[in-house]
Order: sequence, then structure tokens, then C-alpha cells
Amino acid sequence: MQRIELAENYEISRVIRGGWQLAGGHGAISADEAVADMVAFADAGITTFDCADIYTGVEELIGRFRLRYRDLHGQDALNRIRIHTKFVPDLEVLPRINKADVEGAIDISLKRLNLDCLDLVQFHWWDYAAPKWLETAQWLLELQNAGKISRISGTNFDTDHVRAIIQSGVPLTSIQLQYSLLDRRPEKQMVTLAADHGFSFLCYGTVAGGFLGDRWLGEPEPGHPLENRSLTKYKLIIDDFGGWDLFQHLLVTLRKVADRHQTDIATVASAAMLTKPGVAAVIVGARNRDHLKANLAISDLKLTEQDQADIDAVLAQAHNIDGDVYTLERDREGRHGMIMKYNLNKGE
Repeated sequence: MQRIELAENYEISRVIRGGWQLAGGHGAISADEAVADMVAFADAGITTFDCADIYTGVEELIGRFRLRYRDLHGQDALNRIRIHTKFVPDLEVLPRINKADVEGAIDISLKRLNLDCLDLVQFHWWDYAAPKWLETAQWLLELQNAGKISRISGTNFDTDHVRAIIQSGVPLTSIQLQYSLLDRRPEKQMVTLAADHGFSFLCYGTVAGGFLGDRWLGEPEPGHPLENRSLTKYKLIIDDFGGWDLFQHLLVTLRKVADRHQTDIATVASAAMLTKPGVAAVIVGARNRDHLKANLAISDLKLTEQDQADIDAVLAQAHNIDGDVYTLERDREGRHGMIMKYNLNKGE
């Protein structure tokens, strides 16, 4: 597994194990099996884990995993494990949030994760109409200075808001954002801002909820309703990208590339993102270790110039998706959609 220095003295694996699939609402899981799966990922080299305070039960599971990993391999091995959580203040709290609310949430994450200092906190803000997002970023900086947070990052902020946070004096280590062969909105402005200010990208959605996989090659365009909210979301991105026919053309091309490397479409789609400027790592969703071998292959795959040229030829035909990072999602969801998504992330 490739590793990369995300910040000075802070190294992560280039594939990150996502935690959302372990949250409530995704089906029953065994806590013991979930912890064993995390141990297997870490032993294989995927030593960075993503979670959030809003993902029901996931921080507690990762806290159990940390203690188990220390018992199995010792403190030195545990020191290589990195936990990226998210601070996601409750939607209804945003208009009246204060520093005590922020510190209270951080303290809860510390306790759940069995940490004295959070490795990396990714700040999310549901609604720009609630104006305290910049003050909240400053309170996170104060908690960093107090030793409760090592590094501050963001997730799903657009370029203007990221710029404002940085200009306010809050140093951002990374931004977690949707970035894939289908969705290249970060290339409009965010890539330049990242290069200018030295932060990196942690990418989710690199396989578009499974659409960028062999399962959909040659399949007819699905109708509504789709199987889950994730597929619905990424089907809209496919429509914005250029429609089902162009999407199938991309899958055919990715399959040819995969054949050259004796791998699968999803691995190629994720590996392609690791070649993009500013991208430090991709986040893979996993309920268990069933796809661990394929996850490990992502950082091993080296695309050739011909591979890249073939992919780029298809992407040159794609539409320019409107807006900046996460702008469409905010516009499409509106307040009702934000409430639904908030409850979904909580497992309700």
C-alpha cells in the first residue's frame, strides 16, 4: 500500500477505509466482526480510517478497534493508525452554535475513539444560510491550540468558503470532496486553491456508488426509484456528465484498460484519481473485508500513457457539470433534503 505525507510528520495510506457503511440504517453488523475487519485492513496496509461524529456507532467501533490493535501489535504499530473523523454540528443547532457546543462534540469524539488528541477533524456545515460557519472554524482552531485536535480539515465546502476559512487564519490540511472521472468540478477552482495553500484532497465517490464498476457495463439505463439514495445521487451525476450512452462508453473504455492490467473497472476508476494533482488518497466504502484485495490493488495500479489517453478521449466528450464543489447537491437538496440527509447519516 502506497503511503503519502499529508502534512509534516503525518503519513496516511493512499487508500482510506470509509466508515459510513457501518452506521445505523445499513443493516445489522456484528461489532466483533467489524473490529476484526478493521484489523485485517490495517494489517494489509490500509491504516487510515474515515468516520464522523454523526455516523451512528462508528466512532465507538473504531475506538474498540484501536484498543484491539494495540493489544495485538503494540503501541508502535498503533501509532501508524490514523483516524479521520468529522465534526458535523446538528442542523438545528447551526443558528445558535457556540464554542461550548463545538468543544462538547470534540470531547465526545475523543472519548469514543479512545484518543487524547484527534488526528484530523473534517469540518462540515450543512447550510451556508446559517452564518456561524467561520466562527465555528475559529473555535476549532482554538481547540487545536488547546491540544484536542492535531489537524483541521473540511468536507463539502466550496472554493469560496474554503478560501475564507484559510484567510481567517485556520490552516486546513485537506478537503474531503466528491471527485471522480464523472465529477471533475474540483478542477474548476479548488485544485488551484489547494496548490496555492498546500492542502490536499481526500476523494469520495470515486466509483460513484458502484456505478463505475463491471456490474453496470452493458446494462440498460435504470429507472426510478433506484435501490438506494446513493445510486439516486450518482445517477444524477451521470445525467449531468452526459447521459447513459456516454457513461457506457466510459465503462467500455475502463474495461479495456482493466483488461490490460488484469483488474476490474472500479480499481481503474479509483486508481485514476490517485494520479490527479492534489489528490492524496481515495476513500473506499466497506462494510467488511470482502473487497480488501481489490482495495489494495488501487494504489498498485500504474496507468500507462495509453490508458490515460483512452480515458481522456471519453472525458473530452463529457458535459461541464454546473457549479463548484457540492453546489449542485446543496441546490438540489434544499432544506428538506438536508434534513433527510442529516437523518440518513445518523442512521434514522
